[in-house]
This record gives sequence, structure tokens and C-alpha cells, in this order.
Amino acid sequence: MSELNWRKSSFTDPHTCVEVAAVSGGVLVRNSNAPEAGALRFTSEEFRAWLLGCKAGEFDDLAVR
Repeated sequence: MSELNWRKSSFTDPHTCVEVAAVSGGVLVRNSNAPEAGALRFTSEEFRAWLLGCKAGEFDDLAVR
């Protein structure tokens, strides 16, 4: 998985870092502090639904404030 183009949000910090990488038909998501733990794979449709939900604020109650 090291040959993938992993990207992370500019909102991350050194202790909490989630990265994503595009793959054929979907997206991989991993913790960059523990890349050896593997990644979750989502289809393009699943990831799109997640992003739309995030943008709509559907998961705001889960954020630590």
C-alpha cells in the first residue's frame, strides 16, 4: 500500500491523522500513525454518501469538543 497516493486533511494534528487513498472503484482509509494495521476499503458510492453526510452535519454530535 506504500505506492498509493495517501492524502490527509489539513485539519489533522500529529496525534490524530486519518489518510485516504483512491483505488480502483473506491477509497481506502487508514490511521497514518499505524499504517501497518491496514486500511478500510469503501466503494466510491459509500465514500460519497459518507462525505455528503459529513458536509450536512449528520455526524457532528460524534465530535469531541
